[in-house]
Amino acid sequence: MATETCLQGDMREATAQLKQGEELTFQWTKQWYPVAVVEFLDPSCPHAMQLLGKDIVLWRDGTGKWRCFEDFCPHRLAPLSEGRVEADGTLLCAYHAWRFDSFGNCVSIPQSKDEQTEAKHCSDPKSCAVAFPTQERQGLLWVWSESGTHAFVESQLKTPRIVPELEHDSDKVVQLFWNVRDLAYGWDFFMENVADPAHVPVSHHGIVGSRYKDAKYYDMIRVREMSTQEGFSFEITPTAPTIEQAVHDFQPPCHMRIVSTFKDGGKLILVLYATPTRPGWCRHIGCQVLVKNEAGKPPKGLAFFALPMPTWLGHVLGSLFLHQDLVFLHYQQKNLAKRGKGKWLDAVYTPNPQDKMTIAFRKWLENRAGGGIPWQGCSQNLPPAEEDKQKLFDVWTTHTQNCRVCQNALKNINRLAVLAYVAAVVCLCVGVIVDARAVAMRAALASAGQTATSVLIPPAGFWWALGGTILFATVGYLLKKLSRLFYVYKFEHAHNH
Repeated sequence: MATETCLQGDMREATAQLKQGEELTFQWTKQWYPVAVVEFLDPSCPHAMQLLGKDIVLWRDGTGKWRCFEDFCPHRLAPLSEGRVEADGTLLCAYHAWRFDSFGNCVSIPQSKDEQTEAKHCSDPKSCAVAFPTQERQGLLWVWSESGTHAFVESQLKTPRIVPELEHDSDKVVQLFWNVRDLAYGWDFFMENVADPAHVPVSHHGIVGSRYKDAKYYDMIRVREMSTQEGFSFEITPTAPTIEQAVHDFQPPCHMRIVSTFKDGGKLILVLYATPTRPGWCRHIGCQVLVKNEAGKPPKGLAFFALPMPTWLGHVLGSLFLHQDLVFLHYQQKNLAKRGKGKWLDAVYTPNPQDKMTIAFRKWLENRAGGGIPWQGCSQNLPPAEEDKQKLFDVWTTHTQNCRVCQNALKNINRLAVLAYVAAVVCLCVGVIVDARAVAMRAALASAGQTATSVLIPPAGFWWALGGTILFATVGYLLKKLSRLFYVYKFEHAHNH
């Protein structure tokens, strides 16, 4: 009863603080952040990540719930992400086998003198791991970026930036696959980029529009006024001939919702999340949501990404899109940093109305959110620009190694490639045998003094075997080329005609 009363008191206090701070400076740590797509995580092992500069570890406990700890063992600060998820549902530090339950309590210290000593050490608060509140919503794992009892209470008072259309099971709403990628540019440059529709037909030439035909004038009209906690939104005008309305809606700290409403009543919703991981990096999670019109017809999605395809193929093809502006944004943030700590507007030249939302975002960041992210546990400085830009096209580190769907697909593709090459060799051997038998038969006929027409042409079986050799070798080669996309995808605008 006392505990319940205490929690109610904490809840009232937290509610009062949240109301009091509604229009104060945006509080970065008192927020829910999407950190992973649950479907893509391997539940048998812990996963290392970063959030607001802090090293964290994600793992699934014995009840099937995903948990998040700060990534160190309280014993000697070894990373828990290098540990193991045990059969009893605890997280084991692989350095000295200390174990932790779902809430971060230490439940086993095997080097203790006896059970009484172990229980005493485990009951000491110093033995606990630092746990953060978590929840699963709409297929995503969300983490609250503060720890402690008060943080658990506060986290219950806020709802993550979810997609309202996905909250109800409706046959009018079609959700396409989630994609995840760690990007070598900061959270602010991600949000600035997706607040800028003008770059789309130029940067994404050949996939979404043409740099020569579709880079046209339009205005951006504010449709939701700026709020410290709720962000703002802008409408594009005029829109494309088939679109009734197009709205970009920034919902801090992590969501840009882009809704295109078509004249036939259908809607295309681009769900774009960006979680600040460390200086110069962010984790992007996104998907498309198609809302059918009254006739039950879904709208066209974003380019070929709306076509029916397995999730792993959507992830692989995502590089074709993401890498088209990756290099711009990586070096753009470095160029801004070189100009010092002056205001963003003083460093750029933005004469056209297409930049209105980008300007509004930078003003929100400067005037409402403290000027930037308060990184914790790491340097506030940006890492240096990558001298070899080819390293920016790394797909394995930024996606595949963290996605079990793609890892399984890669294994299967490699197996198929090996089988294709083996089949090619078998076909070649069969062709050689068939041809050898034909040669032997011709020799036998010649020794018997008999002749036959077309004796110098190999038999049909040889040509079938040769065709099979070429076919299977080609399939193996193409599968190997496909497997390379799980590791790297290089892109040059100079070669994108």
